[in-house]
Amino acid sequence: MNILLTGSAGFIGSHTAEKLLALGHFVVGIDNFDPFYPKAFKLHNLENLDPNPNFILAEGDIRDAALLNMLLGKHKINLVIHLAAKAGVRPSIEHISDYYDTNVTATVTLLEAMKAQGIQNMLFASSSSIYGNNPKVPFSEEDFVDNPISPYASTKKSGELLAHVYSHLYGFNITCLRFFTVFGPRQRPDLAIHKFTRLIDLGLPLPFFGDGNTARDYTYVDDITEGIMCAVKNLGGYRIYNLGESRVVKLKELVQVIETRLGKKAILDFKPMQSGDVEITYADISKAKNEIGYNPGFSLAAGIDHFVNWYQKNKRILYPDPVVNLEK
Repeated sequence: MNILLTGSAGFIGSHTAEKLLALGHFVVGIDNFDPFYPKAFKLHNLENLDPNPNFILAEGDIRDAALLNMLLGKHKINLVIHLAAKAGVRPSIEHISDYYDTNVTATVTLLEAMKAQGIQNMLFASSSSIYGNNPKVPFSEEDFVDNPISPYASTKKSGELLAHVYSHLYGFNITCLRFFTVFGPRQRPDLAIHKFTRLIDLGLPLPFFGDGNTARDYTYVDDITEGIMCAVKNLGGYRIYNLGESRVVKLKELVQVIETRLGKKAILDFKPMQSGDVEITYADISKAKNEIGYNPGFSLAAGIDHFVNWYQKNKRILYPDPVVNLEK
């Protein structure tokens, strides 16, 4: 299959590209190297992809309709996996217009290019953040999700609605995958597990929001890519699936696991809860298990072990100045 993969140089994107290539697919990646975090991180992510003759990278923006039409047509694309987005709940509060332009307008541009080129198959990366502070746990795909509490979450809900419109009007087969707190090697440096590991390793204070009882369904990246492959094999109509581990870990427990793995104690800098943060994420994955064969298997401890191994191997490459960019 010939696949266009947006956000291919990112954390989940680079892992997804490697998985697709291992399965024999031809992958055209597109990434605009958004400066949200250093380009060097994304170039490092691509090291295993660049030598593969079945991988092509286009550096460009998915708001560029001409570029999209060229790539889709020239490479006879059968499927689009749309992972590209401006990420981050907290930054979205400060930059609402940018988030809507990148996450919503760009998705319309992509869908229109697909329509123009006669391509009807897409996987769309949604997010557990669309559940907001849903009082019912675990979160089900059937739950009411019209009360997002961050601009980022609202852009992901908008993407799902656009997918439904194109499925209804034009017969597109679009599966929306709601990712739950993905972690693992190459995780973005601003996300909790990466940032906490780095701060504990350096012996620096760790910003600790709330009382430590907020909880997340941490999902290892290999389980996410397996879920994506399950969805690739089961496209049809408009669908939504949760992809999580279906296990919940409190923030204070997460810090303890990282401390144990590093053999160092965290210095906690207690702060109030931040606007836009939810109390808990917890995936009901029964629908994905029953309909597409999704079956996650990584524990938090095993995933943290893999992440810390990667961090210790690569930290001198990624952080030649150990304390640079720690304000993010």
